[in-house]
Amino acid sequence: MEFRLLGTVSVETLTGPLPLGPAKRRSLLAALLLSANTPVSLGRLTECLWDDEPPSQARGVIQGHVSRLRALLAGADAEAYGVELATLGDAYVLRLPETLLDSQRFEELLMLAREQRGPADAVLMFKEALSLWQGPALSGAFAGPPLRVAAHSLEESRLATVEQLSRAYGALGEHHRAAALLTAETAAHPLRESLAAELMLALFRAGRQSEALDRFHRTRRLLADELGIDPGHELADAYALILRGAPGPTGAAPPKSGEASPAAAVPPPAAMPPGSGGPPAVEGLSGGGGPSGGAGCGTDAAAPGPPRPPFQAAPPSPAGEPHPVDLLPRAPRGFHGRAAELAALSRSAAGEAPVCLVTGPAGVGKTALALQWAHRNPALFPDGRLFADLRGFSAAGEPALIDVLREFLLALGVSPRRVPESVPAAAALFRSLTARRRLLVILDNARDSATVRTLLPGGDCVTLVTSRHRLEGLIASDAARPVPLDTLETDDGTALLAGVLGEERVLAEPVAARRLSELCGGLPLALRVTAARLAGRPRWTLAALAGELADERGRLAYLDVDDTGVAAALRLTVQHLPPGAVHQLARLGHHPGGHYDPYAAAALAGTDPVTARAALEQLAAAHLVTETAPGRWVLHDLVRLYARSLDPASAREALIGVLDHCIATALAAADTAEPGGEPCFVLPDDFRAPSAVQDFADRAEAMRWLATEREDLALAALAAREAGLDDRAWRIILLQWPQMVWRVRDSWSPLLELALESARAEKDAYAESRVLTLLGWVLTEEGRTAEAAALLERSPVLAREAGDPLGEATALVNLAVVQAELGELPTALENCARAVELTRGEGDRHTEMLTLQHLARMHLTARRPQEALDCARTALDLGPEHEEAARRSLLLAVCGEAQLALGDEEDGVRLLDRAAREAERDGYDEGAVRALEALLRVSARTEFRRRHDEALRRLAEEG
Repeated sequence: MEFRLLGTVSVETLTGPLPLGPAKRRSLLAALLLSANTPVSLGRLTECLWDDEPPSQARGVIQGHVSRLRALLAGADAEAYGVELATLGDAYVLRLPETLLDSQRFEELLMLAREQRGPADAVLMFKEALSLWQGPALSGAFAGPPLRVAAHSLEESRLATVEQLSRAYGALGEHHRAAALLTAETAAHPLRESLAAELMLALFRAGRQSEALDRFHRTRRLLADELGIDPGHELADAYALILRGAPGPTGAAPPKSGEASPAAAVPPPAAMPPGSGGPPAVEGLSGGGGPSGGAGCGTDAAAPGPPRPPFQAAPPSPAGEPHPVDLLPRAPRGFHGRAAELAALSRSAAGEAPVCLVTGPAGVGKTALALQWAHRNPALFPDGRLFADLRGFSAAGEPALIDVLREFLLALGVSPRRVPESVPAAAALFRSLTARRRLLVILDNARDSATVRTLLPGGDCVTLVTSRHRLEGLIASDAARPVPLDTLETDDGTALLAGVLGEERVLAEPVAARRLSELCGGLPLALRVTAARLAGRPRWTLAALAGELADERGRLAYLDVDDTGVAAALRLTVQHLPPGAVHQLARLGHHPGGHYDPYAAAALAGTDPVTARAALEQLAAAHLVTETAPGRWVLHDLVRLYARSLDPASAREALIGVLDHCIATALAAADTAEPGGEPCFVLPDDFRAPSAVQDFADRAEAMRWLATEREDLALAALAAREAGLDDRAWRIILLQWPQMVWRVRDSWSPLLELALESARAEKDAYAESRVLTLLGWVLTEEGRTAEAAALLERSPVLAREAGDPLGEATALVNLAVVQAELGELPTALENCARAVELTRGEGDRHTEMLTLQHLARMHLTARRPQEALDCARTALDLGPEHEEAARRSLLLAVCGEAQLALGDEEDGVRLLDRAAREAERDGYDEGAVRALEALLRVSARTEFRRRHDEALRRLAEEG
């Protein structure tokens, strides 16, 4: 299986390309592939699929395309290739090995080409990279603004590669081939000055000086006519070279008539002196994985200029200057993968005096990545490499800036007596000395932007900064190019273990090795410590250590060895945080779920959402939490365990706070989703109201929250049950009833059974009755009628004992539904009629409407169409137009079926059609199917069949 972006967006399989269908589906696939293995929000997908204001049903359109794409991938056995299209809340992620993506292979081939010492090998790599292109990038897709930017960025990368290939041809003396390659591209991109300049030089070196000069004048006129500008310095410099008859930096002088063109000499790489001093404390051995190196939906359209190829001769150093300096520590041992990030560093380093910024959490391998890249690219820096550990997160404290500058200046040949005493003077001298050099400066473990700015070199040097902080100030002031480093996927973590322990030991226990990688959370430092423990104990099995790490209580202790470990690394990060952020982190460790929003964080910390958001931003800047979607954060498992250890005494207080937040927010969601509905319960006696509760604009937003938070709400209820807070557990579960009604066949039984255990533990008849009523109805819809009947027989009795007439009415209705299915229709009619009386006595129109709906349906089953019509009309008169869509649709369907039974076919068809349309409008596909099935029994209209099939398809996709 192969995914293609470099040409028509497609998925190639052994049996041919998948039938992706419309352009928007290709756009969705392109957007997911451009951010492969990274969640893409619905908002970003909407921007990619629509050029202007998206339609109101944009979410449904995207969901439909995702479902179809998922089905296509499943049909092509994508799982066997490690491909999965997953849903993460309000986002989707396409997980796949990056070797299956042509844009990623393109980037990797470019990186390999730049590492070649000889131009002949580089030519082969560049040609193989360009062979992956089969047309303009992202063809066949509808290009929304982000996709247009991404396509432009990919095309810029292709053109830069063409230019590098032409230079490689020039280094081999094959100037005619370079000219032929560039002529075709220049015709397609006549206004690209860099292409025109390269073509001029290639023609000149091939002995075609007049053609080269003619190309300049044609391009100059075109620039003036089309853009009203003069040639830039690149084009003007090439023109001046040709007029002087100079050979240019990558070729020989043009041959005289009748002479062969000699091949350009390729200088050997400069010898590098051994590094001074020992290696720094590397945060963690690196590994593969992480986000794709390809262009994403949000890629900046401005592509960096092409990097200097390693085989290009560097200009000679001025006389008297020192030999290349090298303060670089040794390359990290056991380094694995990280191809995408290495390629991203190469791209970032190709710009003008770039500052590259490697960021990520403690222990993720930032230093290892920086050193690995530096050791792989020595020829890019003919004047040497400098390194300083700024110890921004060290217990030893940061070195004085003057000490760092003094070491740099001495390495550059400055006499000790000439090193200035003040930081500004030393920094100025450093910039002056580096202005004429091509150096790499690595500033490791930087804590803030100000420190880095003082140490930035001058001229065309490359600066590589690593930090646990995002250093957004450096991005703003010096256009630093971030290269974020993420944790490793399970396979890459396993490979890292094999690199340290040996493949035989890992292959002997592959399942345990994968489990160890998962328990270490993909954190290279944790994996390295784990490997160190195992390496020193050859008789230990991987499975035994995995068993030890599985116990959360001791996991962090096992991930410490000597003075190195996860807890120590996190401690050094946390000690630089303000107190409010530390307090928030400590409380986050006690959250039973996986995600946090500012409201949940505030409830945990006992603050307000504004304060909580500010603390979360500070934690995110330090890479202690990760924002997976706007306003939604997660903690790495090991960070969660460490956070929990910061303030263990507050565990119960924090838990109660977040449980009561869940109750308050779910109450608000239920009230918005079902306005006018009866409250499920009174609040617990010791309920602690949160400082603020999320406000829901409409029913759709409330239902979306309930769906998104379902897993975390279930975890919260389970934590409440385990902590003996049963009064919270059953309430959190019961408050999800709007979602249960809407998606009744979505496996709610286990959660409701947990609520039933909690209610019975509390000896609360009210709670037990309410849970039994809902659970009985869910079991009925699942086809477990006998089980439902056994539960529901008890529910009305408990409701009477608790003095809950509305609860009794609802229980009687659900019991009647089961009785009707079991053939006990007279008893069912009696129970429904009794339920109507109870609701009228309480004056609750919403519940009365519910009871009348079921009574009407039972009259219809008993062949009493007039009674059914009367009940349904009475119910519709009770509810306003905004009453729950499902309820109105079902009642209209009863009216329609009753009219058909009474012989009024025209009115019956009209009412059933209206019922179906209201259900379709509000996404209630079950109601639409029910109404359309009734229509198809009396009408053969094609439209009804089409709508019925579409509703069935949507139901199948949702399932």
